[in-house]
Amino acid sequence: MEFCSECGSRLKPAKVNSGKQVILMLTCTKCGIKKHEPDLGSKILNGKVIEHNPKQLVAVIDRELDLNPMPTIQIDCPRCGNNTANVWLVQTRGSDESSTQFLRCTECGYTLRENT
Repeated sequence: MEFCSECGSRLKPAKVNSGKQVILMLTCTKCGIKKHEPDLGSKILNGKVIEHNPKQLVAVIDRELDLNPMPTIQIDCPRCGNNTANVWLVQTRGSDESSTQFLRCTECGYTLRENT
């Protein structure tokens, strides 16, 4: 990793047209300074700069997928009668008192709390 001698920003590899050939140079994205590095091609994956287009990016979690990492328990929902709810604990009172258990119905989203 190299830094710009003028502004101190990180230099990034870029393709630069030099007549008939394309060469790799380190360029500063902040001030535009270019630095020729003869061994840059061998430093960057045997002379190849990997460029990604937005279609190649992968979303780690897609909002359209219904992924819910919360544990579920079997309990009857007082609103819709569904028998599955997500459960989590929150310390709502002092540390010497027990936690509050929250339950959310997986069907209608109704949330209730139980002091444990």
